[in-house]
Amino acid sequence: MLVLEFKTYGKSSQFKAIDEAIRTAQFIRNSCIRLWMDVKGTGQNDLQKYCAVLAKNFSFANELNSMARQASAERAWSSINRFFENCKKGIPGKKRFPQFQKDCRSVEYKTSGWKLADDRKTITFTDKKNIGRLKLKGTRDLGFYSIDQIKRVRLVRRADGVYVQFCVDMNRLEELEPSGNAVGLDVGLTDFYTDSNNQTIENPRFLRKGKRRLKMAYRRVSKRVKGSINRGKARQILGKRHLKISRQRKDHAVKLARCVITSNDVVAYEDLRIKNMVKNHCLAKSINDASWYQFRVWLEYFGKVFGKITVAVLAAGTSQECPKCHAIVKKSLSTRTHACQCGCMLPRDFASALIILRRGLATVGHTGSYGLEPCNALAMVRTKLGSNYAVRA
Repeated sequence: MLVLEFKTYGKSSQFKAIDEAIRTAQFIRNSCIRLWMDVKGTGQNDLQKYCAVLAKNFSFANELNSMARQASAERAWSSINRFFENCKKGIPGKKRFPQFQKDCRSVEYKTSGWKLADDRKTITFTDKKNIGRLKLKGTRDLGFYSIDQIKRVRLVRRADGVYVQFCVDMNRLEELEPSGNAVGLDVGLTDFYTDSNNQTIENPRFLRKGKRRLKMAYRRVSKRVKGSINRGKARQILGKRHLKISRQRKDHAVKLARCVITSNDVVAYEDLRIKNMVKNHCLAKSINDASWYQFRVWLEYFGKVFGKITVAVLAAGTSQECPKCHAIVKKSLSTRTHACQCGCMLPRDFASALIILRRGLATVGHTGSYGLEPCNALAMVRTKLGSNYAVRA
């Protein structure tokens, strides 16, 4: 599934209608959650049928397209199903019980309720919410895809406007010549990552750099009267500041992950549990600012697109093991140089990257965030790179 996003332009009355459609989608989702909580044994089909009951009892719900109502019920069921799956797997801690949504920002249509123009530059929503015709502006060309390939259309409200997302049913696959390289990546806070070739990438620290403007935006919000128009404007400015930082992080992760994947045939990285790492309140802000998980997600995605091998290895002990004699050398986080009795002396992150690469070449493939099938990494390396492959240290 490929998601194409375009910014929309229209009248203020149209954007008010979009906000009303989003509130209606939120109402349907929360009503389905309430039905599941009150009536024991409620299933997915019961939630779909309940959408017709809501449309009959509430006129504003009837104004929303029927497939958009079903999509909202599917959102409710996905949260319920996630809770059941967490209980079955025995995940420790909270099982993420379904919650009522307080701040919904999108409404999703399926294959009806909308119509694209022949030139693919405008879209018209045909339900009774009176959204009407909206202009589309983006860098992608929808003319390459047929209408039958578009399975979902989302209206998403953000701080800087409204966007339309098209979910296109297609598999993105690209072919590249084998580069003959394999690399291990050790992410960090001083440098974004250090690879097994002793190359480092600077940590951009977008949140730290935008801290001054964020403080000013927060100060403006705190000085405005609650419920006033000026407070709403100040909140919108604050939202734009945060949106810019999140876009900077995504842009950095996408470009860097694509560069790493296209330059190597095998990429090994640590299987980090970010949720547990941010419990350290001293490092939580810096870890979130680095956005390691987003970088990993895009590594796995581009690995699937370009047919490259991505391997997540166990992170435990990668910074303590000697890459030369494999002895365990205990060192604190402040110790940045690896010094072993065998005479091996390397920068800590470089030594860790070598261990990550070695583990990656000796383990099976990783089923990542995008559902990649497990594979034998060593067998694929021999097939793609030949039997005379050697790791460059």
